[in-house]
Amino acid sequence: MKLWSGRFESETDKAADSFNSSLSFDKRLYRCDIRGSIAHCTMLGECGIIPSYEAKLIVTTLEGILADIDNGETEIKDAEDIHSFVENELVARIGSVGKMLHTGRSRNDQVALDTRMYLREACTDILAGIKALITRLTDIAAKHTETVMPAFTHLQKAQPTTLAHHFMAYAEMFARDAQRFMQARESINVMPLGSGACTSTSYPIDREMVAKLLDFPAVTANSMDAVSDRDFVIDFISAASVTMMHLSRFSEEIIIWSSDEYKYVELSDKFSTGSSIMPQKKNPDMNELLRGKTGRVYGDLMNILTVMKGLPLAYDKDMQEDKECAFDAYDTLKACLGVFTALLGDMKINSDVLRKSTDGGFTSATECADYLVGRGIPFRDAHSIIGQLVVYCIKHGKTLQTLSLEEYNKFGEFDESIFDVIRPERAISQRKATGGPAPEAMKKEIAAMREKLKKIK
Repeated sequence: MKLWSGRFESETDKAADSFNSSLSFDKRLYRCDIRGSIAHCTMLGECGIIPSYEAKLIVTTLEGILADIDNGETEIKDAEDIHSFVENELVARIGSVGKMLHTGRSRNDQVALDTRMYLREACTDILAGIKALITRLTDIAAKHTETVMPAFTHLQKAQPTTLAHHFMAYAEMFARDAQRFMQARESINVMPLGSGACTSTSYPIDREMVAKLLDFPAVTANSMDAVSDRDFVIDFISAASVTMMHLSRFSEEIIIWSSDEYKYVELSDKFSTGSSIMPQKKNPDMNELLRGKTGRVYGDLMNILTVMKGLPLAYDKDMQEDKECAFDAYDTLKACLGVFTALLGDMKINSDVLRKSTDGGFTSATECADYLVGRGIPFRDAHSIIGQLVVYCIKHGKTLQTLSLEEYNKFGEFDESIFDVIRPERAISQRKATGGPAPEAMKKEIAAMREKLKKIK
């Protein structure tokens, strides 16, 4: 039986019934719904709104329903939504006493509570995944503070750096993602129950008691806002979208790096696939899927933003569309974090290829210009001289490392020390400023990141 059927004289059209139902996706809220109902009923009994012995019977029965669903003895089915299912099951077990449960609340504040409870736990779950990924990146970086590689801008080789410097750039991104999820969890962690349909309730309820029972630090301040607010869902999916963007950027680099043209890394067979027609292929499909699923999570964000953009106060049925996009964003991000973290752990890093690649692309050109500046030449002039030197190298098939001193001196005043200056290791060691790639700077960054990790909970 529908909770609202008293007003109606005929049954809902079957197609409309199916169209209206949310049980197929909101059934995953059953733990949150039952826990919320237990807290609500406990408060009703404590406040004398319903007899305490009947409140205790309802609570005990709800605990039994939760246990039966968990162990598979009770199947969630044949209801409009999870709230209807739980209440119908309760009434089926204890009769009319079960109908007292809904005193002083509406499905509007009930679903807001369930969704907040679910996403609060989802944030904590995602934070664990992000923390594991940052830990993996930091551990890899700690082993490669002296593994030389080229840094890129515009996908062109730019300056010498280290693999640790490159990987810690992503660790910093994911640390910001963790901050976003902690902020999202803070916005989620406000208790809406007691707001009723839109103007609270005339029963003498104790909202703060319910909040305490459910581990919420605060209650919502306005009942209309409480039932119509989905900013917290947007916060969650927005944080998920940014994290997916970072995973996609990293995946793109791994796809490039694992190609035959680069060979910077080799993906494990565990995280690669082959071709049905080309026997030689080893494809980075996991990374490509990560990249592709980013668009899916972006779609979830656009979904909820579009749903909410024109809704008047207070609750509107449109808001039922908040759950599938939130659940999808959560499921997708959780899976991507797990696969990507494992993939990195099994990935082989070809340090010799990275080092050799650094000598190409004139990555020490800035050091050459700085060398001339040290000899009293204005930087703009030094920049022009080294630019001409690079043109000479390109025309004659040489690198800065293979030029003779005589050739260097065709463009300016150089001595033998230039060959030490252009060594990538020396260039890297000179960049000791905070945030730079020098091994000592990187060790400080890694240590600081390990401290940040302790605060991600």
